[in-house]
Amino acid sequence: MTKEVWADKIKIAKGLDRNTEMLSVNSFGIYFEYRSETNLIVHFKPLNESFSERAYETKNGVLFNFERDLIEEDDIEYALDVMSCFNQSPQLELDKQNEVEQVQKVMHLVVDEYNNSNSSYIMLKTVLKVLLLTLIRFRNDDFIGQDLNQKRLFQFLEMMEITFLTQTTSAYYATQIGISEKRLNQILKEKLNMTAKQIIQQRQITEAKRRLIKSELTIKELAFLLGFDSLSSFSRFFKKTVGESPSTFRINHR
Repeated sequence: MTKEVWADKIKIAKGLDRNTEMLSVNSFGIYFEYRSETNLIVHFKPLNESFSERAYETKNGVLFNFERDLIEEDDIEYALDVMSCFNQSPQLELDKQNEVEQVQKVMHLVVDEYNNSNSSYIMLKTVLKVLLLTLIRFRNDDFIGQDLNQKRLFQFLEMMEITFLTQTTSAYYATQIGISEKRLNQILKEKLNMTAKQIIQQRQITEAKRRLIKSELTIKELAFLLGFDSLSSFSRFFKKTVGESPSTFRINHR
């Protein structure tokens, strides 16, 4: 795959401010804030969200921004680990020299491949995966003391990622977790400022966009795949959320 084909899937840039343009709303962002040789703050931007205010307070850093395609092309366990890593908390602080050096070494590998005029898409994905797995390991070590509600949040996100095509009601997930639907929504509002229904619908839209661009499914087939009972109900939902009909979106983005 030539660089021109995947150039819109990842970008690396110095500095970050509120005017920094992301590849898309539906992309991951990591901002590495350099404090010292023994202190590195890693800021995370989950899908469909923004960086925390703290991330904009420094100019001494490097931004890694990439589309979810770069993780979804691999196994589902890896994708779920990445999702969990980005949704745990807005930042991770590394304060041991060996940890900072390890992250920086892998960062340099990604940057070198990204800037290489003969760079390989497979190689770039591979070194990015090494970087993400390194952050996931440090993140998990830092997060041993997570609270019960945070664990419930992860349960919901992981289950939803696997079953959202067939299970679209908040009641189903609440039952699986073992709490009431009301309590599930309270937790999600507290942690993500969204209800279960809003998160599920957000995931449906993301999947709809991806399949409209990449798959040969008819829009009717896609509607039923996503759990809608009719083409018209899916079209109304998509247009209300995205601002254009599924057919128009497919034409404009293919």
